[in-house]
Amino acid sequence: MNPSPAAEAALKINCADPTAAQQLAERLKMNMRSRVQGRPIVVVCLGTDRSTGDALGPYTGSILLRSRSSGFDLYGTLEQPVHAMNLEETLSTIRQRHPRPFIIGIDACLGKPANVGCLYTGIGPIRPGAGVRKELPPVGDLYVSGVVNISGFMEFYVLQNTRLHLVVTMAETIASGVGDAIRQTLEECDYSARAFSR
Repeated sequence: MNPSPAAEAALKINCADPTAAQQLAERLKMNMRSRVQGRPIVVVCLGTDRSTGDALGPYTGSILLRSRSSGFDLYGTLEQPVHAMNLEETLSTIRQRHPRPFIIGIDACLGKPANVGCLYTGIGPIRPGAGVRKELPPVGDLYVSGVVNISGFMEFYVLQNTRLHLVVTMAETIASGVGDAIRQTLEECDYSARAFSR
């Protein structure tokens, strides 16, 4: 649930900003350009539908599934969530199916009251379970983390009592930004490949 430290500072985006999805797409695209070429893109949406706050990842995955292009593979939806019990198996499956995958990890997290409703995106893996003190494998080359509620005490209870409206709004923003970033990056890669081959 917590992003790992990276050389480049994470971008903080407030989901109340009407340009939030666009800001997310631009930063993801910038971070993907030099890293994704020749690698299959995999989006892993972490969390469970059994907890309102922790459903941010799976709900984002379900939105992406409805609008998905053929440009990426998706793991983690409301119907088939990726969570603590199946994460290692899912990562093993991804490694078997996708050579050198470029993974975007998406998850909920807890944070300071002033940051609730904000997204963070940056380079490096996301560390699922850190917000509730679980040791799980890190996921991804890039991460998107959404602050769904406050941290500091009774984390499981706090996640259960997160407003659904906030989770839905954040999931829609993330899905829009991630989908646009992947589409635009693939279009640019395809254009560059065609231009190079001439």
